Amino acid sequence: MGLLSTIFGILCGFLNSIFSLFAFGIGTSIGLVIGYYAFINALPTDVEDVKVCPLVEEDLETLQRLIPEIPLWVKNPDFDRVDWLNRFIENMWPYLDRAICATAKNIAKPNIDEQTPQYKIQSVEFETFTLGTIPPTFQGMKVYTTDDKELIMEPSIKWAGNPNISIAVTAYGLKATIQVLDLQVFGIPRITLKPLVGIFPCFASIFVSLMNKPHVDFGLKLLGVDLMAIPGLYRFVQELIKDQVANMYLWPQALEVQIMDPEQALKRPLGILDVTVVKAVKLQRKDLLGKSDPYVKLNLREEKVAFKKTTVKRSNLNPEWNEEFSFVIKDPATQVLELRVYDWDQVGTHEEMGLNVVPLKDLTPDEPKVLTLVLLKTLNPNDPQNDKPRGQLVIELVYKPFKEDEMLDDIDDSGKMEKAPEGTPAGGGLLVIIVHEAQDLEGKYHTNPHVRLLFKGEERKTKRIKKNRDPRWDEEFQFRLEEPPTNDRLHVEVYSTSSRIGLLHSKESLGHVSINLVDVVHNRRVNEKYQLIDSRNGRVQIELQWRT
Repeated sequence: MGLLSTIFGILCGFLNSIFSLFAFGIGTSIGLVIGYYAFINALPTDVEDVKVCPLVEEDLETLQRLIPEIPLWVKNPDFDRVDWLNRFIENMWPYLDRAICATAKNIAKPNIDEQTPQYKIQSVEFETFTLGTIPPTFQGMKVYTTDDKELIMEPSIKWAGNPNISIAVTAYGLKATIQVLDLQVFGIPRITLKPLVGIFPCFASIFVSLMNKPHVDFGLKLLGVDLMAIPGLYRFVQELIKDQVANMYLWPQALEVQIMDPEQALKRPLGILDVTVVKAVKLQRKDLLGKSDPYVKLNLREEKVAFKKTTVKRSNLNPEWNEEFSFVIKDPATQVLELRVYDWDQVGTHEEMGLNVVPLKDLTPDEPKVLTLVLLKTLNPNDPQNDKPRGQLVIELVYKPFKEDEMLDDIDDSGKMEKAPEGTPAGGGLLVIIVHEAQDLEGKYHTNPHVRLLFKGEERKTKRIKKNRDPRWDEEFQFRLEEPPTNDRLHVEVYSTSSRIGLLHSKESLGHVSINLVDVVHNRRVNEKYQLIDSRNGRVQIELQWRT
């Protein structure tokens, strides 16, 4: 009896659960249907069609919120649309990224190395430097027209990029990594190119200033921690950057990037000066066992071009040269021709025998003029040493100004080839070697470089420059040859010597190179930088000319 009661109770409970679930499902379904119909019937029936009207007339507040997002070329007729420029930058961005980053590192590295010692920082290295894959966009550009020789542009730039710049700083034996991410820059810089000149790239300097405070936003991580997430720091850093940038570059303040010397850029070539070194008379005896071995150096004073030089006349106090030279003249009112007579010595430095100058303003255009110059010790008119007779130098000058239709935009004196002097063998010529400069020289004990040239058993040397890893000589050497040096080589070696007495390593080689001369015979002129052998990064610039 008890067993039947238990079974009956379990059955009743099971049926109760089934009916409860059934009732919940039906009740929920009925509720959803009733709610749906109630919602539909509750909608208003007087809904009107959407009315389209100008935003200006109906909602000025919404328009004002949209104005910052509208490109400037839309809302300002002075700004031009520059979609072509955006497409160009988008296609070139992978290459611009590498070029800009490399240039930025080259500019920043010397400044960082100069500043780090005073802060006890051992090193600052760029671990990662990329501007990301998103290029900046130009929302428009405004160009000003002025009467001055300048071009003024105001581009509207927006850049929400994804750069990754990681800098490792080492101090007191500890290393910390600073990372800049997610840079945003919005601004309108004013870019001025001036003065405009007739020499490529057609402007001498770039001036950059800001017309208003730029918007700058970025992420900054130190040891992986986002510093911008610190309360209050984000707003402080953003405002600090805006104020600092505005103080330095907000118009009329400007950042100047000089492309070329403005004074030199504005000086266009105006003519050619032809100089004939005729002869010298009554020169002084400089050699103990003989007479003198004179030659003449010519150059335009304060011009950074290689000087020109006559041949050496052996054992002659009244030498005759009749050698012609040409110079490009840019300012005949101020330029001065300088002439110096030297005594050539096989050992040691060449001794100066006298000098004089000729102001070009004293010349009449297109009129040959023969001058007999008294050689002086110095250019000081009150120097009593000038009273001592040193001989005379006879030259012939003619200044040939260009006509208006012959005005040259850019001429380099080094690009004009002179002919070989009279007396050069018919089948031969004159080999001219100009040692311009060297770069990145490194001496183990000292760096006082000079260049030693070896050709056909003859040795020539430049002057020694003390304590300079990037020396510049611009010295010219000449070899008169009976035949073209097609099968010959020029050996160039850079040495460093010390004048300190008792120094164990008083002389050391900084590198050497051997140059095949067949190219200069075929091309007439070669001007290259040669990597020095047995030198880490050293290079030497040698110009070779073959004159016939």
